Amino acid sequence: MPRSARFTLHPDFTVADVDPRLFGSFVEHLGRCVYTGVHEPGHPSADEAGLRTDVLALIRELGVTAVRYPGGNFVSGHKWEDSVGPVEQRPRRLDLAWRSTESNRFGLSEYIGFLRKIGPQAEPMMAVNLGTRGVAEALELQEYANHPAGTALAALRAAHGDRDPFGIRLWCLGNEVDGTWQTGHKTAEEYGRLAAEAARAMRQMDPSVELVACGSSHQGMDTFAAWEATVLTETYDLVDYVSLHAYYEETDGDRDSFLASAVDMESFIENVVATCDHIGARLKSTKKINLSFDEWNVWYMSRPRPEAEEGAADWPEAPRLLEDSYSVTDAVVVGSLLIALLRHADRVGVACLAQLVNVIAPILTEPGGPAWRQTTFFPFALTSRYGRGRVLEVRADSPTYRTAKYGEVDLLHATAVLGEDGTVTVFAVNRSRSEPLPLDIALHGLGRTVVIEHLALSDADPEARNTLDDPERVAPHTVEGTTLSDGRLRTVLEPLSWNVIRLGG
Repeated sequence: MPRSARFTLHPDFTVADVDPRLFGSFVEHLGRCVYTGVHEPGHPSADEAGLRTDVLALIRELGVTAVRYPGGNFVSGHKWEDSVGPVEQRPRRLDLAWRSTESNRFGLSEYIGFLRKIGPQAEPMMAVNLGTRGVAEALELQEYANHPAGTALAALRAAHGDRDPFGIRLWCLGNEVDGTWQTGHKTAEEYGRLAAEAARAMRQMDPSVELVACGSSHQGMDTFAAWEATVLTETYDLVDYVSLHAYYEETDGDRDSFLASAVDMESFIENVVATCDHIGARLKSTKKINLSFDEWNVWYMSRPRPEAEEGAADWPEAPRLLEDSYSVTDAVVVGSLLIALLRHADRVGVACLAQLVNVIAPILTEPGGPAWRQTTFFPFALTSRYGRGRVLEVRADSPTYRTAKYGEVDLLHATAVLGEDGTVTVFAVNRSRSEPLPLDIALHGLGRTVVIEHLALSDADPEARNTLDDPERVAPHTVEGTTLSDGRLRTVLEPLSWNVIRLGG
């Protein structure tokens, strides 16, 4: 066995309290995320609103909080007016982002109804179109959604059957407008001015709104950091968050680098924080801009997508797009990315796993058929359940391994959360593909004496996955032999595993 990894936990050394919105997700009008995903009238499980109750149950189990909507790339060509009013009168439109036809059968009211059925923890996170539209349309949407009564748009909402306002507080000022693929792509200067004007106007209507400015679409953009600096120079006093997006995949058979994807995520977070604080210092502001990591996941973008070409010329409705099937290896990486977000809970206040159903998602469905959990479902659900509270500082001493992309990387990736009930939960990944990793944790001042449980997600077959034919092939299992005595936790992490260890007593 390699030498042990080790770290010390103490209640006086903490990172921050976890914002529940760290466990958000994303519903975009893309592929089958909405239609035959969350919404399928006529399905055996559908309720009176056409929502699949089997999917709703899985979403509740997943523990999703904020849900970003309606895009994504989709929002940059979206007219919000198309998505309200009698369903049979809503127009069908071409969606340039995903070369599809949008029926608008599921729209703003249906989205709010969907969130209410998930439960009170599900908060709306609405994106406005600053690609092909601007300030006036953003204000109209805000007034329609949130103004209680006494105006034409509030009356229109009531006439559409929603007397009570939707109460949307968290708004994204566009999406990925730094990308040339985006309908209405803009320079940093163009977007910064537009975002500032939209933010200023939206705050005039309601000073309590929380606003997210578009950051770089990913850290590899040629304009990265310069984009953030320019946009924030215009918007610093008007917005609360700047967005980050990142997707990871295994390329060229380089699994060692893939398992270290969180190194890039943590670097991205720290570089954006540095840029935000630099602009704050330049402006002599005491305000801190926080981060909204509102798109993140494993996504195999480099894989051939023959389904994307079939029928594309005919602008299909809700085609099968980006329906990645996730392995145990993918799930371990997702668990590691969640650890990275928790380790930066002092600045990451919102994060959205993209997406929620069918499209690079933890939940898959079949039209007219079942819904099931992908492997990535489990680390998200367990982290959402047990990762609430105050993040404890973890500085690990770990053996390392060599990666092509990131150089020397720790085999151990870990964090810990002190819950309000005093429970301590350790989340840990062993990146070694072949060797178990002994782990020794010293607990000082925490008073924990009992191992409640130790669950691991790992498998003898790192390619194992849950499928329509075998939907329960992969699930977390209990690890025996983890001990806690005299203030020291000792365990062995299985090769290529994501672990959650809960301590009480």
